[in-house]
Amino acid sequence: MTSLDLVEHAAPRFVPLDGAAGRALARSGLVEAAPDPETPGRWRVRAKGLVGVAAVQVPGGRAITVRIQPKLPVARLLFLLDYSRSPKGWRDEAVEVAEESELLPAFARLFARQSEHALRQGLLKGYVAVEETALVMRGRLRFAEQVRRHHGRLVPVEIDHDDYTTETAENRLLRSACEALLRLPLSTDVRGRLLRLRANLIDVSPVPRGAVLPTWRPSRLNARYHHALRLAELVLRNASVEHRAGNVTVHGFTFDMARVFENFLTAALREALTGHSGRSVQQARHHLDEDRAIRMIPDFVHYADDGTPLAVADAKYKAEKPEGFPDADLYQMLAYCTALNLPEGHLVYAKGNAPHASHRVRNVGITIHQHVLDLDQPPGDLLTSVGHLARRLIRK
Repeated sequence: MTSLDLVEHAAPRFVPLDGAAGRALARSGLVEAAPDPETPGRWRVRAKGLVGVAAVQVPGGRAITVRIQPKLPVARLLFLLDYSRSPKGWRDEAVEVAEESELLPAFARLFARQSEHALRQGLLKGYVAVEETALVMRGRLRFAEQVRRHHGRLVPVEIDHDDYTTETAENRLLRSACEALLRLPLSTDVRGRLLRLRANLIDVSPVPRGAVLPTWRPSRLNARYHHALRLAELVLRNASVEHRAGNVTVHGFTFDMARVFENFLTAALREALTGHSGRSVQQARHHLDEDRAIRMIPDFVHYADDGTPLAVADAKYKAEKPEGFPDADLYQMLAYCTALNLPEGHLVYAKGNAPHASHRVRNVGITIHQHVLDLDQPPGDLLTSVGHLARRLIRK
């Protein structure tokens, strides 16, 4: 088998695999894989919370391409991703990607389109700090380096200066994301667009694999790049190119849906509460005990202007128990409310198989709400639902 198609959190598939291939899949971290005890040569494979595409290298030079489709329509997933990166500038991309049924070609096509728009007026130029060894003095002398490397000599000189160049963080991110996508299986037309994009960026050096990504700051000068840069960062931060465990190497592009949901929900709640007093914090850091030894990190906390916690919420992408929400989530939220001295806490689930519920905890008077958010709505309706949820959090 050279290709395996799965659906996120769907029923497991039983597929014919030899031992080496099955063990490589199991160690990859992409899926759950185990031998079928009833049928030799067959493995039980199930997609977990990752979606996307990846190639799993099998000892002996073989590779298995694993494609994991999200349960959400691709256009909805792209909206969640884009909104969490830039709430104020979100756009409904459903029309642009409606023809795509798979995540990778849809995302690659969207990235190519946004990058083409960014480069329509030419490559962005800017001043970049350069450190080099030269025979001619230019810019500033690096005294410490000069003494260390060339003590007592007049040339060469260790200098630093600013160059006005296309070798900017913005262009390097676009080039690097383009290279990452071109390593993946794509349709001929999308690959052609990416190759043309790379040709336009041929004089820009990509970021080496494993290196820290260059930082960029939104400004009026790079405004035409903003959408493309957010997509480029998503590509580079979700591309897996290193070995996971043992001798298994995974090359691919995957998203953790639990993290996608968490990022979207916290960004949308924060935006919905912008006009209210106080401030909202994502991944707020607190401690459960007085000695500050037990750390807690709720997904979302809204504070009054004086720093007093007013509301706490936690995102839960999937309820694992078939009969409803997991009890462990309630215990976790109870700890948050106790430590933050709040009478209510809110657990927010992506739409599953259980309705909204509220539980009042005995002896302490804390109420824990379990909300259900349907992600498969048009973007405007989804944000309206989050707005209603935000008002419940602060009771306004």
